[in-house]
Amino acid sequence: MAPGMMSGCATHKVSEKKASPVARAKPPARAKPPARKLGGYYRVRKGDSLYSIAWRAGLDYRSLARWNGLKPPYTIYPGQRIRLFPPPRRSKPGPAAKGHKYRKPVSPNKSVTSRPGKSKPPAPSTKNSPTKRPGKTVVGSLHWQWPVRGRILSRFASNDASRGGIRIGGRKGQKIVAAEAGQVVYVGSGLIGYGQLIIIKHNNKYLSAYGHNSRLRVKEGEKVSRGQHISDMGVTNQSVPLLYFEIRRYGKPVDPLKYLPR
Repeated sequence: MAPGMMSGCATHKVSEKKASPVARAKPPARAKPPARKLGGYYRVRKGDSLYSIAWRAGLDYRSLARWNGLKPPYTIYPGQRIRLFPPPRRSKPGPAAKGHKYRKPVSPNKSVTSRPGKSKPPAPSTKNSPTKRPGKTVVGSLHWQWPVRGRILSRFASNDASRGGIRIGGRKGQKIVAAEAGQVVYVGSGLIGYGQLIIIKHNNKYLSAYGHNSRLRVKEGEKVSRGQHISDMGVTNQSVPLLYFEIRRYGKPVDPLKYLPR
């Protein structure tokens, strides 16, 4: 673990009582996800990516791609309208034509078992086939590391939209590294409340974000390794040097401290 990390956790409550400009710094306001009552669509602007739109709306980028008929590499264009909710399901087919409504389809298994001397074929085994389980994706293990050395200024809170990650204090220009290997899917300042932001896709489940950078050292589409220098620490609109770090699983924020080493 990085030096100074444990002391930041242990003295967090005490520092709130002292007149420290860093400890009392209020987190920057975060833009709320687009509301469905406003139409449930988003108009693409220059600099947007499917990942940044999904991040802003708190959605899984794969769901967003599926709802809009987008395929990898999920190319979008300024002015394009992106659906932010599932399309309506198709209505069920009407009743069968007269004279056929009482006929029941014969299952293949039933026709086999009705023959003398024939046994019902065994169901295909799913043992040792984890990739066939619905909703599951077999991915390699991730080994997270701290993106920067520093003191924790604020922690994750699931009931507070402005605290979807952690804020780690430091000094302006301090080295920020990728917490795990992946591909950079967004670089820019289009998401209010994050400053200069980098989003990295690690696999089909996890994304990580690094906010309030002063200098960006990677480009969108670039593959990065774990521990690679991706940016330099910047300051918030209150002139507080820090890194805002967030991890999302299937588009939803999770507590980074449960993933980072102690």
